[in-house]
Amino acid sequence: MSSFTSQDYVYMASALRLAERGQYTAHPNPMVGCVLVKDDEIVGEGWHEKTGSAHAEVNALQRAGEKARGSTAYVTLEPCSHHGKTPPCCEALIKAGVSKVIASIYDPFQSSAGDGLKCLVEAGIEVQCGLMKSAAEELNRGFLMRVGRQRPFVQLKLATSIDGAISMASGESQWITSSAARADVQRLRARSGAIMTGIGTVLVDDPSLTVRAANFETCGTQPIRVVLDSYLRTPASAAMLGLEGVTLLCCTDNRNSKSLLSSNVEVASFSSFNGRVDVNEVLMELAVRGINNVLVEAGLSLSGHLLERNLVDELVIYQAPHIMGSETMKLVSTPSWTKLADRKDLMITDTRRFGPDTRITATLKLG
Repeated sequence: MSSFTSQDYVYMASALRLAERGQYTAHPNPMVGCVLVKDDEIVGEGWHEKTGSAHAEVNALQRAGEKARGSTAYVTLEPCSHHGKTPPCCEALIKAGVSKVIASIYDPFQSSAGDGLKCLVEAGIEVQCGLMKSAAEELNRGFLMRVGRQRPFVQLKLATSIDGAISMASGESQWITSSAARADVQRLRARSGAIMTGIGTVLVDDPSLTVRAANFETCGTQPIRVVLDSYLRTPASAAMLGLEGVTLLCCTDNRNSKSLLSSNVEVASFSSFNGRVDVNEVLMELAVRGINNVLVEAGLSLSGHLLERNLVDELVIYQAPHIMGSETMKLVSTPSWTKLADRKDLMITDTRRFGPDTRITATLKLG
């Protein structure tokens, strides 16, 4: 039986909502929220607002002032115990005189997991961990995957007609979905550390792959644009190469890179996998660079390749209510799937409307 009370759940839910406020600004750090409660009254609240700035606990303590003494801290991630860009949060909680700390999840770094709570216990503070664990893990799924599996969380975005077409056979595709659906894609981009596409999309559509909506912040920087371009066919005139932010061109041979390099364009070489850039190797490199979440916006070739290699963690499918007919291109290209048994079963986790379109969020069923 759980030792947590109904009020504990209420206050931790508040901390999780606070943590979510950092969805556009906290990365590559985790989203963390903290609520300080004393005599059944919230005396301080805080969240990690931006990378390099004060952590959630410190912000909550500053807002609480002297009222923090004797309070219970509800925090969505184990308070840190190490010196980074900011001092350890466990030391701040001890100094403020907090009497109890309830955390959702442990620090995901194996070398330091539990150290923050241990530090609090040694100072005489009561601690508990595990409250609303699943919700906290879902909130920081990209951060936890990068730390635990050394690759980012991969989200594949697809836009399709109701009969499964992504464009006409001629390549015409603007626009399949509505402006409301495209605005939602901007939010997906803003929550991502990198946006990935393939060279085919660059050559056909010349996309910008930037966050263009003005009603949410992105730390003043754009997500990294990642292009899988095995043979460096990206033209020097490509729109994204001249835009704010970093473009990473991933190839198997960088001998022809000189004309593409600039202050915001980087070329990196990777191993070859069946004649193309090894995307798994690219993902591991992005993790090294601190990328938690990758949004893939690509054509049928790269989208299918990722599905074939089981490198998609979540699909976000925008389905428009029209039929495009037979002279079209399909959703993905998966030449290795030749039998019905090869199909991938999905588990739909969310469905909602954006204008006339339906957004389907799904994960691949395991086993």
